[in-house]
Amino acid sequence: MLKLKSLLWLLPLGLLGACNDNNDNPPEAPKVPAEVGVRPAYLVSQMTDGPLKSELEACHGMNFYRSDLSIGHRGAAMQFPEHTRESYQAAIDSGAGVVECDVTFTADKALVCRHSQCDLHTTTNILAVPELAAKCSVPFSPFDAATDTPASAKCCTSDITLEEFMSLKGKMDGANPKATTVEAYMAGTPGWRTDLYSATGTLMTHAQSIEMFKAAGVKMTPELKAPAVTMPFDGMSQQDYADKLVAEYQAAGVSGASVYPQSFNLDDVKHWIATAPEFGNQAVYLDDRDETQAGFDPMNPDTWQPTMATLKADGVEIIAPPLWMLVTVGADGKIAPSPYATQAKAAGLKIITWTLERSGHLTDGGGWYYQSITDVTNNEGVVYELLDVLAKDIGVIGVFSDWPATVTYYANCKGL
Repeated sequence: MLKLKSLLWLLPLGLLGACNDNNDNPPEAPKVPAEVGVRPAYLVSQMTDGPLKSELEACHGMNFYRSDLSIGHRGAAMQFPEHTRESYQAAIDSGAGVVECDVTFTADKALVCRHSQCDLHTTTNILAVPELAAKCSVPFSPFDAATDTPASAKCCTSDITLEEFMSLKGKMDGANPKATTVEAYMAGTPGWRTDLYSATGTLMTHAQSIEMFKAAGVKMTPELKAPAVTMPFDGMSQQDYADKLVAEYQAAGVSGASVYPQSFNLDDVKHWIATAPEFGNQAVYLDDRDETQAGFDPMNPDTWQPTMATLKADGVEIIAPPLWMLVTVGADGKIAPSPYATQAKAAGLKIITWTLERSGHLTDGGGWYYQSITDVTNNEGVVYELLDVLAKDIGVIGVFSDWPATVTYYANCKGL
């Protein structure tokens, strides 16, 4: 079982006495132990027999350490309520070298960690708190069997103050569309996840996440979420919002080298490049053009606007598409880099991708994240076949995962 309170907290104390005999060469950063648990070995056991499986099997029982290839997506959201202290700690303990706080804002413009400005009804207990549920943009509506209308609600961080937000408890993301009561609606955790660790779910402000990650010695990747309200909001423009995110790192004394600010909005990335280059040079353009740009096809460069070369010329250094955009099935029936991947590399762009361990069971094709390789996705071990192509053939610098131990295991086994 993964331990939430590990010896990792003691490492900074143990390193205080370290010294460098050669002042011209700073000491190599110490390796930080990681606990990968039983899941990686299980996934390896499910792989089709071959050299990669044998190589990964041979790493069972070795010592594992933190890796920057492993990015905690909302923490460790497969088993812990996302964007909570507990989820972040699980990601840190399982070897994530980078951890994500998705950033949105409250009614009093405080920055907090939530995946969406309007997801409190599925990720927290707000509907079970009558005085706060009354403030939701759209109150709870039960399932209507006569019209087959799903149960629904809409509760946003911008509906409540920071103090009210911090009084909530995080829960596993999910809702039951057939629910006729609030209690049943909140009990919607997907069957391939678990509620074993959802008894507590401590919500976090963005500033609190910075202090936690800084103390643990991990890098940080905040995502500026698209506002669900009209901007400017109470005098705060989109640019003010982007500036406020960076300012909280500056106030905490965190170097831009330790931060990868992200946004699906290319203008946000360009704004950071222009106004805060220390952070903008590592800004990540999250690419969802398959959903936002008509005709976009990651397998056909003629449909890309802007092109990879244009992005690079505009100062973008890191691009982050979903997993499926980077791969295809080759003529030999194996997973291979897609045209998107090869042209991004050719343009000099670094690549991060999302999201591993978010698809449930892979025995039936893997769903949305595996849509370009559905024909060869037929067992749980395919996750490592995909990861091997991403790391070895494409050269991604980071992989978001809902269970970072999976990537930590691979990175250590491969010496990355």
